[in-house]
Amino acid sequence: MPDDDEKKVTGAENVAWNLTDLYAGIDDPALDADLDAAFARAGKLAETYKGRIAGLSAAELCAMVAEYEAIYELAAKTGSFAWLHWTTNTEDPARGALLQKTLERSAKLQQALVFVELEWANAPDEKAKALIDDPALAHYRHWLETTRLYRPHLLSEPEEKILTEKSVTGKSAWARFFEETHAATRYDWEGAKAPLDVLLSKLQEADREVRIRAHASLTAGFREMLRANTFVFNTLLADKASDDRLRSYPTWISSRNLDNEVGDAAVQALIDAVTARYDIVARYYNLKKKLLGVDELFDYDRYAPLPAADRAYTWDEARAIVIDAYGGFHPRMAETAGYFFDKSWIDASLRPGKQGGAYSDNVVPSVHPYVFMNYQGKIDDVMTLAHELGHGVHQYLARKQGMLQADTPLTTAETASIFGEMLVFRKLLAGQDDPAVRLAMCIDRIEDSFATIFRQVAMNRFEDAVHNARRTSGELTAEQFSAFWLKTQRDMFIDSVTMTEEYGLWWSYIPHFIEVPGYVYAYSFGELLVLALYARYLEAGDGFADAYLNMLAMGGSDWPHEIVKPLGVDLTDPGFWKLGLGELEKMVDEAERLAAGQIG
Repeated sequence: MPDDDEKKVTGAENVAWNLTDLYAGIDDPALDADLDAAFARAGKLAETYKGRIAGLSAAELCAMVAEYEAIYELAAKTGSFAWLHWTTNTEDPARGALLQKTLERSAKLQQALVFVELEWANAPDEKAKALIDDPALAHYRHWLETTRLYRPHLLSEPEEKILTEKSVTGKSAWARFFEETHAATRYDWEGAKAPLDVLLSKLQEADREVRIRAHASLTAGFREMLRANTFVFNTLLADKASDDRLRSYPTWISSRNLDNEVGDAAVQALIDAVTARYDIVARYYNLKKKLLGVDELFDYDRYAPLPAADRAYTWDEARAIVIDAYGGFHPRMAETAGYFFDKSWIDASLRPGKQGGAYSDNVVPSVHPYVFMNYQGKIDDVMTLAHELGHGVHQYLARKQGMLQADTPLTTAETASIFGEMLVFRKLLAGQDDPAVRLAMCIDRIEDSFATIFRQVAMNRFEDAVHNARRTSGELTAEQFSAFWLKTQRDMFIDSVTMTEEYGLWWSYIPHFIEVPGYVYAYSFGELLVLALYARYLEAGDGFADAYLNMLAMGGSDWPHEIVKPLGVDLTDPGFWKLGLGELEKMVDEAERLAAGQIG
């Protein structure tokens, strides 16, 4: 049973989404019917176009891509339903079986359609350029451009089919095993058992003894799973090394960068800029040490709140705060976010078997996004709601770009989510006159930004270390993983926070390393971009909000640097990252100013 703290009513206890806009339920015959229809249409597409794509006219190619897109969306709809349904109860075998079935059938469909991208990528350059420039294909221009970038890394059609089929019982299966294992694990807490998210939330309690006990319980749980997690990590590191070798990617991160539509050099410039300013992290945590009145900060103290910030928010309060902040920026942003509450597109309650964390799934353009989180009433939960609804608004507005171009690369995918957090933070801060509360809020925002910028880059450095070590030295031990984790974390904090040896196990629960290798730097990219965008918003005033929503509506229909250009941001400038880091340093300056009168 949960302890008294978990029994506190937030109003989110019955906030569950309604998935009937997708399918009536797990036994809906439309699920199989849609998959069958997708296979039938894929067969017809292959009969009509296979072997002919390089010679199609602009009108013929447009018709082919439109049908390819429609088939892709039909299959993706079934997969989205299965995924959403599974994440709310990963312990239900029927949900797991449906998820696996959609994964397997989607893999077979991908095999049937692999010829489309292969033939287009290998079309003669002159012919391809003429088609890309043809007005008849204007809507699909960016997809046509980016698909051809993969030409050096594509294999033959039979090889591509084999890799697709084996991925279902390979990396996808291991990722599912990882998620189900962590979702099902319960940690000792006050004589009972509690899931991961509840224990992680205890690290944000004001009472240091609570944080220490939560830290110990989590560490004990991670230690019990260490053998399995070490094996899963090693297996997926080797799997990625194999893929990269077969596809001739020069580094472990190159394929992710290509997906993100950014060059290896640009990503390295981001990493170098952030790691060069780890002094900001040390400066801040030395300040926090004084504010908490302790001689030494440990890893379990990083998110300790100041007393003035230690309050709870009901679900209705959180909704009002986010909608009000969004509406203050642009009415359409508030209206769109409101749909998620009014139409039950959010799942926020804590339930047995529910996956931890939070996400917004764009689903398919013909439906709408859904938001997933575990709401417990803390200020961080309010900010998570703002974050995921930022994604949701972005995804909703970009639906008009269609299935092939609605999604953004990860480098800009976090823009709207972090901007949403910034709007909520500024709205809350503007309503506070108490210097102690303002300081507590600034501290909370700084730590959110640090977690998004510095922590994510430190995790990127961990990934870089373990991927390269696995490729050069073979299978890694749990102790080696822990050593890399502690080193990259200690590098970030310098001497401001003591990382306990127990914290060395905490690499083992982070799903991004498993599900999307290389993902994490995109958070840093997005946060620094938002800091620059918000500064432009404060300067530009009128007109910025409209331009911002237009940018969101573009989805992934153009290059990231082109999409943000109308907002006055130049992503091609090597010094761009310093602008965002400068804004972050100003936040620390403000915290030091507010703290000056409170530190005796």
